[in-house]
Amino acid sequence: MSQEILLLEDDDSLNHSVSLKLKKEGYTVYSAFTVKEALPFYQNKNLSLIICDISLPDGNGLDFCTRVRQESNILFLFLTALDRDEDIVAGYRQGADDYITKPFSMAALSAKVGALLKRFPTDLPESIVSGDIILYPDEGRASKKGLNLSLTAKEYSLLTFFMENPMRILSRNQLLEAIWDINGNFVDENTLSVSIRRLREKIEDDPSSPTILKNIRGLGYIWERKCEKR
Repeated sequence: MSQEILLLEDDDSLNHSVSLKLKKEGYTVYSAFTVKEALPFYQNKNLSLIICDISLPDGNGLDFCTRVRQESNILFLFLTALDRDEDIVAGYRQGADDYITKPFSMAALSAKVGALLKRFPTDLPESIVSGDIILYPDEGRASKKGLNLSLTAKEYSLLTFFMENPMRILSRNQLLEAIWDINGNFVDENTLSVSIRRLREKIEDDPSSPTILKNIRGLGYIWERKCEKR
């Protein structure tokens, strides 16, 4: 079963070229030229990734990203000619997982897409259980003691990465590269620490004395509880 990608790009030639390249790589690609055309695919398909331009005929890719982030954890990649630092930062703030500026090479785009999708394998377990915390990868949600956890996209991605790698010390660089851009681009020094703290507040009984997600001074962080895939 191939992974499904929604491509929202209003330039006909570029849409065709990107779609053809990704299909040759083995992905299922749904092409849309407007937000209106994209919505049925987003709502009805089992998407792994959305590739989206920012300037669109009937809307703004940033607004579309905001909507997606409010409703799901689908990977989101901006593909746009807007290359100013403030545009790129705005894209990440809206919840994008990555950002590519035009012009670009098809090889670079293909590599970026492959790297993103490796984080979320197609054959997902129904759940990953760690004590009273349960992760539902296919549904993009998690619960503690039977109650859904209210997580941001980054917090959910962090939780997923930790629960897929339990009992292992994960360095700050590993976490930044896995959850944010490669080498932590566009991430200030405090972002990871703040995200870890906020995640702890939601999963730990006593966040001031964590027993699940621990800091190993000078080395990184560890999910110190076994996880079972079911």
